[in-house]
Amino acid sequence: MDIAVFSSKPYDREYFLRANESHGHKLTFFESRLTLESVVQAQGFPAVCAFVNDQLNAPVLRVLARHGTRLIALRCAGFNNVDLVEADRLGLTVVRVPSYSPHAVAEHTVALILTLNRKTHRAYNRVRELNFSLDGLLGFDLHEKTVGIIGTGRIGTITAKILLAFGCRVLAYDQRVNEECVQMGVRYTSLEELLRRSDIISLHCPLTPETYHLINENTLRMMKDGVMLINTSRGALIDTQAVIEALKTGKVGYLGLDVYEEEADLFFEDLSNRVVQDDVFARLTTFPNVLVTGHQGFFTHEALTNIAETTLANVTAFERGLRSGNEVSVDRIVA
Repeated sequence: MDIAVFSSKPYDREYFLRANESHGHKLTFFESRLTLESVVQAQGFPAVCAFVNDQLNAPVLRVLARHGTRLIALRCAGFNNVDLVEADRLGLTVVRVPSYSPHAVAEHTVALILTLNRKTHRAYNRVRELNFSLDGLLGFDLHEKTVGIIGTGRIGTITAKILLAFGCRVLAYDQRVNEECVQMGVRYTSLEELLRRSDIISLHCPLTPETYHLINENTLRMMKDGVMLINTSRGALIDTQAVIEALKTGKVGYLGLDVYEEEADLFFEDLSNRVVQDDVFARLTTFPNVLVTGHQGFFTHEALTNIAETTLANVTAFERGLRSGNEVSVDRIVA
């Protein structure tokens, strides 16, 4: 099957070409993001492979369908960038990679927590300048701290397991109770109680209309002074402007982000020789207690291997008229 792969980087080519040896699809890689301006490149391709910041809104989907596309193969777990109602109306099949490596994101989450706490990134730079002063590097024991996990799917569950091993008390909030978490000793509670009691809050829920700006002026007000807030899920879970105000007052004492609401024009590109036009992001980077990574939580050998293999297996199943089990629709989400 001919597949147009958008937002492709050298590592995407490497892992997809390797995985494709057992599938035999024809892969055409485009570095550009899929947008209304670039969608013309997909003309004649029955399948389009998209990533987290590609635009799959109604106008783009209509052009894809008109030009012969029948399958949208997401090489990620989230699908908030797809207009599923319009895809269904147009008869487009949407598939995803529901679990590429939950360990990768969970471990990156804990890396952000540890780095912000012990300030290893700042210590590294100091020592390179032969500055061995410990002033400003004071941290705290994770042992017996209360961590709130919002969203206990695969990633949230593994994050909880790691933090329990540190001796943390773990609270959780989710619409559905995960019995695996309960068995480990995680205590489910209301969102308000989690926000009020947690020393560290980590977001692992999908982006939906209900979770958009879940962290906002009101929910921030409920949190402890000096709380650590971590987001490795989707940028729009956080109202960034509200968090900036909370950083200025000290309500948020530490902020770790692997995602950002307006990341589409920033992340995955080398902008080191350009002036960033996003004033909100620029303001974030001025805080000494903020750590931002460029959506690299997923970026491990194991994850890239699973992403490529699952994506191409989804395409192969579609080509053969079979269900892969990873289809996404407006009325049924296969987890």
